[in-house]
Amino acid sequence: MTHKFDVKNKHKLDNQARRAMLPPEKTLARLGLKSGDIMADIGCGIGYFSIPAAKIVGKSGQVYALDISEEMLGEVDKKIMDNHIGNIKTIAAEENKLNLENSNITFAFISTVLHELDDKDRMLDETKELLADKGRIAIVEWQKISSEFGPPIGHRLDKTDLMQLLAIHGFQKISAVDISDHFYGITAYKN
Repeated sequence: MTHKFDVKNKHKLDNQARRAMLPPEKTLARLGLKSGDIMADIGCGIGYFSIPAAKIVGKSGQVYALDISEEMLGEVDKKIMDNHIGNIKTIAAEENKLNLENSNITFAFISTVLHELDDKDRMLDETKELLADKGRIAIVEWQKISSEFGPPIGHRLDKTDLMQLLAIHGFQKISAVDISDHFYGITAYKN
């Protein structure tokens, strides 16, 4: 059984400590998000990455914020309204179905979600289907270490294992970066 984030703890998703460990703008830039990208923020939560991504992709880009929680999507919708953002669309996803018909995604982003899924293979396959030719996937996960933050170590994904899983699913040019002592990022291309 995987470790699932409890929506009741959504207040933990944006605070000074998390911003120090996982700065959203710097993380997105480091993983290669750029102006004009069409991004799917899979498991967007409260919009921690969706909101800064909208600014990075600019008016020529688009952000699709997907989550299985209507409460989380409500938080994103509120931020969209409060900040007058015109290039984010929220989408209610299901655990094993993204509900995004668009297949021209240039940047699929999955942050601290993959370790929660029972069927990682299905998620990677579905994400790959959404990607445009030469589209990129970027995954952020917890370092596989014991720490006072995040899921138990047994639920964390080893960086090397995750890179091998992406290769098995046909992703290419797979690379990893350490974002902080607590997080790493992996990027790969569809083909």
